[in-house]
Amino acid sequence: MGMEKIHATTIIGVRRNGQVAVGGDGQVTLGATVMKQQANKIRKLYNNSVLVGFAGAAADAFSLLDRFEEKLEQHRGQIVRSAVELAKLWRTDKYLRQLEALIVVLDKEHSLVISGTGDVIEPDDGVVAVGSGGMYALAAARMLIKHTNLDAKQIVQESLESAAEICIYTNKNIRIEEL
Repeated sequence: MGMEKIHATTIIGVRRNGQVAVGGDGQVTLGATVMKQQANKIRKLYNNSVLVGFAGAAADAFSLLDRFEEKLEQHRGQIVRSAVELAKLWRTDKYLRQLEALIVVLDKEHSLVISGTGDVIEPDDGVVAVGSGGMYALAAARMLIKHTNLDAKQIVQESLESAAEICIYTNKNIRIEEL
Protein backbone atom coordinates (compact mmCIF):
# COMPACT_ATOMS: atom_id res chain seq x y z
CA MET A 1 0.00 0.00 0.00
CA GLY A 2 1.40 3.43 -0.94
CA MET A 3 1.68 6.49 1.25
CA GLU A 4 -1.77 7.79 2.09
CA LYS A 5 -2.28 11.50 1.74
CA ILE A 6 -2.53 13.33 5.05
CA HIS A 7 -6.26 13.45 5.69
CA ALA A 8 -8.24 13.60 8.84
CA THR A 9 -8.46 17.25 9.67
CA THR A 10 -8.65 20.93 9.00
CA ILE A 11 -6.52 23.42 10.93
CA ILE A 12 -6.64 27.17 10.34
CA GLY A 13 -4.92 30.09 12.01
CA VAL A 14 -5.81 33.77 11.57
CA ARG A 15 -4.11 36.96 12.72
CA ARG A 16 -6.31 40.03 12.37
CA ASN A 17 -6.30 43.44 14.06
CA GLY A 18 -3.99 42.30 16.85
CA GLN A 19 -6.04 39.16 17.52
CA VAL A 20 -4.75 35.64 16.93
CA ALA A 21 -6.85 32.47 16.74
CA VAL A 22 -6.19 28.87 15.74
CA GLY A 23 -8.88 26.28 15.33
CA GLY A 24 -9.31 22.70 14.28
CA ASP A 25 -12.00 20.13 13.87
CA GLY A 26 -12.17 16.98 15.99
CA GLN A 27 -12.29 14.20 13.43
CA VAL A 28 -9.64 11.49 13.22
CA THR A 29 -9.94 9.28 10.15
CA LEU A 30 -8.21 6.01 9.32
CA GLY A 31 -8.80 5.26 5.67
CA ALA A 32 -12.55 5.55 5.16
CA THR A 33 -13.40 5.09 8.84
CA VAL A 34 -13.99 7.81 11.42
CA MET A 35 -12.03 6.69 14.49
CA LYS A 36 -12.61 9.67 16.75
CA GLN A 37 -14.97 12.66 16.73
CA GLN A 38 -13.49 15.05 19.29
CA ALA A 39 -9.70 15.05 19.05
CA ASN A 40 -7.88 18.21 20.14
CA LYS A 41 -5.32 19.21 17.53
CA ILE A 42 -4.42 22.66 18.81
CA ARG A 43 -2.25 23.80 21.72
CA LYS A 44 -0.91 26.87 23.48
CA LEU A 45 2.85 26.85 24.07
CA TYR A 46 5.55 29.02 25.63
CA ASN A 47 3.65 30.73 28.45
CA ASN A 48 0.47 30.86 26.33
CA SER A 49 2.14 33.19 23.79
CA VAL A 50 2.25 30.76 20.86
CA LEU A 51 -0.58 28.81 19.22
CA VAL A 52 0.06 25.59 17.29
CA GLY A 53 -2.14 23.22 15.34
CA PHE A 54 -1.32 20.03 13.48
CA ALA A 55 -2.58 17.83 10.69
CA GLY A 56 -1.37 14.31 10.08
CA ALA A 57 -0.55 11.33 12.22
CA ALA A 58 -1.23 12.32 15.84
CA ALA A 59 1.74 10.50 17.36
CA ASP A 60 4.02 12.08 14.77
CA ALA A 61 2.58 15.52 15.41
CA PHE A 62 3.05 15.19 19.18
CA SER A 63 6.70 14.24 18.66
CA LEU A 64 7.16 17.31 16.49
CA LEU A 65 5.33 19.58 18.92
CA ASP A 66 7.65 18.39 21.70
CA ARG A 67 10.67 19.23 19.53
CA PHE A 68 9.19 22.60 18.59
CA GLU A 69 8.56 23.39 22.24
CA GLU A 70 12.23 22.59 22.99
CA LYS A 71 13.29 24.96 20.21
CA LEU A 72 10.98 27.67 21.57
CA GLU A 73 12.61 27.36 24.99
CA GLN A 74 16.09 27.46 23.43
CA HIS A 75 15.30 30.54 21.35
CA ARG A 76 13.23 32.39 23.99
CA GLY A 77 9.92 32.21 22.16
CA GLN A 78 11.17 33.42 18.77
CA ILE A 79 8.88 31.36 16.57
CA VAL A 80 10.56 32.01 13.22
CA ARG A 81 13.99 30.94 14.48
CA SER A 82 12.45 27.98 16.34
CA ALA A 83 10.50 26.92 13.23
CA VAL A 84 13.58 27.07 11.00
CA GLU A 85 15.58 25.02 13.53
CA LEU A 86 12.76 22.44 13.77
CA ALA A 87 12.47 22.24 9.98
CA LYS A 88 16.22 21.66 9.64
CA LEU A 89 16.12 18.93 12.29
CA TRP A 90 12.99 17.39 10.77
CA ARG A 91 14.58 17.24 7.32
CA THR A 92 17.92 15.79 8.46
CA ASP A 93 17.12 13.53 11.45
CA LYS A 94 16.72 9.87 10.46
CA TYR A 95 13.80 9.30 12.87
CA LEU A 96 12.01 12.64 12.35
CA ARG A 97 12.19 12.32 8.55
CA GLN A 98 9.70 9.44 8.79
CA LEU A 99 7.09 11.59 10.55
CA GLU A 100 4.04 12.66 8.58
CA ALA A 101 2.49 15.87 9.81
CA LEU A 102 2.15 19.56 9.08
CA ILE A 103 2.20 22.21 11.79
CA VAL A 104 0.84 25.76 11.90
CA VAL A 105 2.40 28.15 14.40
CA LEU A 106 1.18 31.65 15.24
CA ASP A 107 2.06 34.39 17.66
CA LYS A 108 1.17 38.10 17.68
CA GLU A 109 3.65 38.84 14.84
CA HIS A 110 3.95 35.71 12.70
CA SER A 111 1.88 32.98 11.05
CA LEU A 112 3.87 29.97 9.82
CA VAL A 113 3.43 26.54 8.26
CA ILE A 114 6.21 24.05 8.99
CA SER A 115 6.61 20.90 6.90
CA GLY A 116 8.86 17.86 6.99
CA THR A 117 10.46 18.82 3.70
CA GLY A 118 12.21 21.67 5.49
CA ASP A 119 9.75 24.35 4.45
CA VAL A 120 8.84 27.20 6.76
CA ILE A 121 6.23 29.28 4.95
CA GLU A 122 4.91 32.63 6.15
CA PRO A 123 1.95 33.80 4.04
CA ASP A 124 1.61 37.52 3.37
CA ASP A 125 -1.90 37.81 4.85
CA GLY A 126 -1.40 36.15 8.26
CA VAL A 127 -3.72 33.23 7.42
CA VAL A 128 -2.38 29.66 7.55
CA ALA A 129 -4.20 26.39 6.97
CA VAL A 130 -3.28 22.71 6.70
CA GLY A 131 -5.01 19.37 6.42
CA SER A 132 -7.41 17.89 3.92
CA GLY A 133 -9.91 20.72 4.40
CA GLY A 134 -7.24 23.38 4.79
CA MET A 135 -7.61 25.00 1.39
CA TYR A 136 -11.40 25.24 1.77
CA ALA A 137 -10.97 26.96 5.14
CA LEU A 138 -8.25 29.20 3.74
CA ALA A 139 -10.45 30.37 0.87
CA ALA A 140 -13.34 31.04 3.24
CA ALA A 141 -11.10 32.96 5.67
CA ARG A 142 -9.67 35.15 2.91
CA MET A 143 -13.15 36.08 1.72
CA LEU A 144 -14.32 36.81 5.27
CA ILE A 145 -11.31 39.03 5.89
CA LYS A 146 -11.92 40.86 2.65
CA HIS A 147 -15.67 41.37 3.02
CA THR A 148 -16.50 41.39 6.76
CA ASN A 149 -15.43 42.93 10.05
CA LEU A 150 -15.44 39.60 11.90
CA ASP A 151 -12.69 39.09 14.46
CA ALA A 152 -10.03 36.37 14.19
CA LYS A 153 -11.94 33.82 16.29
CA GLN A 154 -15.17 34.32 14.32
CA ILE A 155 -13.28 33.93 11.02
CA VAL A 156 -11.69 30.70 12.25
CA GLN A 157 -15.11 29.36 13.36
CA GLU A 158 -16.88 30.26 10.09
CA SER A 159 -14.00 28.94 7.96
CA LEU A 160 -13.93 25.59 9.75
CA GLU A 161 -17.70 25.22 9.47
CA SER A 162 -17.44 25.93 5.75
CA ALA A 163 -14.65 23.36 5.31
CA ALA A 164 -16.67 20.76 7.26
CA GLU A 165 -19.52 21.14 4.78
CA ILE A 166 -17.17 20.29 1.89
CA CYS A 167 -14.42 18.01 3.21
CA ILE A 168 -15.44 14.50 4.31
CA TYR A 169 -12.35 14.31 6.59
CA THR A 170 -13.50 17.33 8.63
CA ASN A 171 -16.32 17.56 11.17
CA LYS A 172 -18.03 20.38 13.06
CA ASN A 173 -16.59 19.52 16.50
CA ILE A 174 -14.51 22.68 16.46
CA ARG A 175 -11.97 23.83 19.03
CA ILE A 176 -10.46 27.31 18.97
CA GLU A 177 -7.65 28.84 21.01
CA GLU A 178 -6.88 32.56 21.09
CA LEU A 179 -4.02 34.81 22.12
